[in-house]
Amino acid sequence: MAAPVRALVIVDVQPTFCEGGELPVEGGNLLALSIARYVRDKGQRYDMLVTTQDWHIGPGDHFSAEPDFIDSWPAHAMAGSHGAELHPALCQVTPDVKIKKGQFQAAYSGFDGTDSEDRPLARVLRAAGVTSLDVIGIAESHCVAATALDGIAKGFAVRVLTDLTIPVSPEQGHKAREEMAAAGVVLTTSQ
Repeated sequence: MAAPVRALVIVDVQPTFCEGGELPVEGGNLLALSIARYVRDKGQRYDMLVTTQDWHIGPGDHFSAEPDFIDSWPAHAMAGSHGAELHPALCQVTPDVKIKKGQFQAAYSGFDGTDSEDRPLARVLRAAGVTSLDVIGIAESHCVAATALDGIAKGFAVRVLTDLTIPVSPEQGHKAREEMAAAGVVLTTSQ
């Protein structure tokens, strides 16, 4: 039996979701540094490195002047803005594939995005023979969970490295971990 072809999917590690950004998650900047260190030290374990970015142009009612923080949010990650770029801590990270998502609608999962050739993430992964995913990034309770759940739904073996992700709140993180585990996502650590 062939060894799994594994991709590391780094979800939305962008200034917009870190302290100082439009939708900050507490601990985001420190997490970005931890992810950069992990890629530097352990990146060779992976056959493919993927980053995803919120990259909003006109996402409709995903943005609101009076957001409910469930289905609507303050404007964030506007295409081409500093907040939408990869976090500066990742400047030494060279992804094989950059996925951008949410240009004209809400998009939480990396599987909702496309690469520079307009190929959806699932097609990119399958073309490379990828069978397994390790998912990390921001925020565990939202885009990390959505990416992991979609990965399972699309037939990939998925692990979330829980020490390399962070939820919006502990309660939302707990709920996301329960949902991911029930769907078959393996929750483990980078160790």
